[in-house]
Amino acid sequence: MLSIRLQRVGRKGLAMYRLAVQESHRHPSSGRVVSYVGSYNPHTKESNVQVELAQKYLDNGAQPTPRVVKLLSDAGVKMPSWVKKTTPKTSAIKNAEKLRKNQPIEKTEE
Repeated sequence: MLSIRLQRVGRKGLAMYRLAVQESHRHPSSGRVVSYVGSYNPHTKESNVQVELAQKYLDNGAQPTPRVVKLLSDAGVKMPSWVKKTTPKTSAIKNAEKLRKNQPIEKTEE
């Protein structure tokens, strides 16, 4: 089974990523790459995606990671119906009633 994932390249402290199509079971994460379909620079938020090539692998059943789904969607690649799109995280505040802004205002007498 093929998967589309990010492969880290670049020097220490200045990471860049390639969008690599790899076999997920036979050669996991650092193994043999079938094809490169783009690149992503997290410092400038710039991504270069070969849309036609990425679309070809998705149509043939390649499984993208959640971050790759976001990058491909932003580039204009049409996602198949079986790809799960992640929802943005919402932070839940524990014990919201204990926050200072939710406490009743105490009046001070002068």
